[in-house]
Amino acid sequence: MCSDCQYQIPTIDFSINSLEIDRGTEEWYSLCKRVREACENNGFFEIVYDKIPLQLRAETFSMIRQLFSLPLETKKNYFSSRPYGGYHGQNPKLPLFESFGLEDPSNYESLRSFTQLMWPNGHDKFCNTVISMVKKLDDLKHMIEVMILDSYGLGEKSKSIMASMTLLRIMKYSPPPSGESMQGLHAHTDKALSTILCDDQVSGLEIETKDGQWIKLSFSPTSLVFVVGDLLMAWSNGRMHPAKHRVMMSGEKERYSLGQFVDPVEGTIIKATKELVDEEHPRILEDFDYTKFSKFFFSEEGKAVDTEMQIFAFAGIS
Repeated sequence: MCSDCQYQIPTIDFSINSLEIDRGTEEWYSLCKRVREACENNGFFEIVYDKIPLQLRAETFSMIRQLFSLPLETKKNYFSSRPYGGYHGQNPKLPLFESFGLEDPSNYESLRSFTQLMWPNGHDKFCNTVISMVKKLDDLKHMIEVMILDSYGLGEKSKSIMASMTLLRIMKYSPPPSGESMQGLHAHTDKALSTILCDDQVSGLEIETKDGQWIKLSFSPTSLVFVVGDLLMAWSNGRMHPAKHRVMMSGEKERYSLGQFVDPVEGTIIKATKELVDEEHPRILEDFDYTKFSKFFFSEEGKAVDTEMQIFAFAGIS
């Protein structure tokens, strides 16, 4: 999955055969340990997952291409006040990048309302395809969350890391001028709990290792990537590492990707789970309101801070 480097990408097989194990068994906890170690040591891992049919992936990206081919004025009709929601594009600082942030993407009526903004008669196939894809991603997200809880011995004490909702971001990166390499998306850590990324096998995603090395990832047809966000780092009291990543574009092909971003519900108070705070791991952040934090990282004050330090600038213990 890593092109032209010696870095060992953490890869975890979640395919059907490898998951025919019962929760609570030795094999289950071995898999949980691998998930936790990848999140702590790397901040991301490759997921080998064959429960998303290749035909569904192909149909999903076909729908995405149709969406981005619509006229600009039509795409601008989709607006949202939620961070990263709505349509974003035509930014002179990111000229290659466009995105849609679909809220409540597992809800058919919500998707139907969106398609009626984009197409005169809606688009039932778009709705059905996206919902099928989102369901697969939701199942995967839930399984990884359970593994994280079990890896810290918290599975019996909590049903979830925190109450959350999903934002499905659909992204397009245009090719740069011929012969050039250009930034498609700036380097950043995700402000979500976690992200699962899937692309159309056009390369561009790069992740920074803890020692500052940038590695380019290339997906296989059955691979996805799980990325630790700032809030999962906060929940784990700094044990998990939020991976800094970017998109660098070269060549002549457009790149399409989708990301399932897991955000807390509005008004959630973010705090380290008490079982992960001890003498060896003292608290690194004050409890904070997620809604207020989201306003901070979009503010001029927040934008002046390096992306990986924004959460510490907002809630760090001095």
